[in-house]
This record gives sequence, structure tokens and C-alpha cells, in this order.
Amino acid sequence: MTFYRSCIAALIAFSASTAAVAQDVTVMISGGFKAALEKLAPAYEAKSGDRIVLVSGPSMGKTPQAIPNRLARGEHADVTIMVGTALEQLERDRLVATGSRVELADSPIGVVVKKGAPVPLIGTDAELRQTLLAASTIAYSDSASGRYVETQLFKTLGIEQQAGAKAQKVERIPVAEEVAKGKYALGFQQVSELLPVPGVTFVGKLPDNLQYITRFAGAVTQRADHPARAKALLAYLSSAQAQQVIISTGLQPVRAQRP
Repeated sequence: MTFYRSCIAALIAFSASTAAVAQDVTVMISGGFKAALEKLAPAYEAKSGDRIVLVSGPSMGKTPQAIPNRLARGEHADVTIMVGTALEQLERDRLVATGSRVELADSPIGVVVKKGAPVPLIGTDAELRQTLLAASTIAYSDSASGRYVETQLFKTLGIEQQAGAKAQKVERIPVAEEVAKGKYALGFQQVSELLPVPGVTFVGKLPDNLQYITRFAGAVTQRADHPARAKALLAYLSSAQAQQVIISTGLQPVRAQRP
């Protein structure tokens, strides 16, 4: 009987210690890095014992779901992963812990059309310009890539008025989803956000001389419940062992600490 009671006590103690070690690590994340984290999460959870909980939202913009707006009104997260320039504002606003920023990946801009539609040419300035002029409708995101398309790309190609008149900013919803529904003929967004969406054909990346690279970075939030676990997750995501999975989602390795 004594042995039996000892075994039960040991089992209870083990269960309690396991529960104390394993934690939910909440990650507030924008779309560009989400596919990579979803692929990496199972291996990390198996290794660490923690569970990753994702809360999605744009890196910027006026929607209530945007990460800066979520954090400003006190929503909980241990980690935030988002566009690096938007993260800089969170650093200034002291919504993330000083010195906790980790550079994760770079993302180029790409183009999609609805699956089954003719695939246009975009390999040169002239081809991209003609494709934009011929498109009936154009969509771009409300994040960093969309800001570039709206304020610089059309202007650089000399078609600011023509393209701007038929272009629409898509808030919060992935651009490729709207293209898949047939709402827009062309969709522009970061490649890593276009590739996971069914119902579209990935046309390709913008020409190198017209390309805009978006940096994704992560940081521990100021009010993190589990800051040590948050740091451990960011260290794993920036490690060499995670790079191959990250690259497979359309992202590129970080080439400089801050672009």
C-alpha cells in the first residue's frame, strides 16, 4: 500500500511539474511570416513542450485587427512578428521590450492571377507596365508592399494615373483570396503571403530593379507573460536549422541586420 501511494504521489508530482514547464506562447503575427511559423511550429512544440498560439493581424493600417492597434488596446501576446519598419514604431511606443528585436527574413513582392486566367508577362519594366495597363482591376495590400505599389511602383513606371484609377487597397484580407474569388485581375503582395492561397496562379516576382524587399522581425512584447520562452522561440526562428523551411515559403535569408 505504501509503495502504491508513493507511485501515485510521484505521478501527481510529475504531472504538476510538466504542466508548470509547458506554457502557451502567444504570437501576434502578420501574414508574411505566418506560413513559415505554421510549418516550424510542430517541431518547436515537440522540442520545447510549449504550445504556440497564433493571433493574426496586419503589421499596420487602421483596422482593429492590426497588430499595433491590438497591442495599444492591451491585447495579450508574448511575441510579435511583423514588418520591421512597423516594429520600429512599436519600439518607440515601448510596446515591445527594449533590445529584444530579432531579424528573421526578407520578403520580395510578387504577382498572382486567378487560377485558369492567362499568365501575363512581368519580367521586364516594359512587360510589367503593359500588363498593368491591360489589367481590368488591380489589388494590393494595406501593408508595406501595398504602400510601395501605391506610392512608388506605378509612378516609377509612368502610369500613376492609369493604374491608380483601377487599383484598390485590400484591407486585412490576403490579396490572393480576393483574386481567387475573381474580384481583381491582378494581385500584388509579398510572395510569402501569395503562395499559400489556393485558387490563384503565382506569376512571379517583380523585376529586380523594381523590387521592394520587406523585412520581417520579431520582438518580445512589453507585457509578455513568458518573456524567456518568447526569446527562445525567436532564437529558434532565426537559427540556421529553421532557414530551409523559411525559404520554402517564399522568404529570403536576412542579408543585413537592419535594411
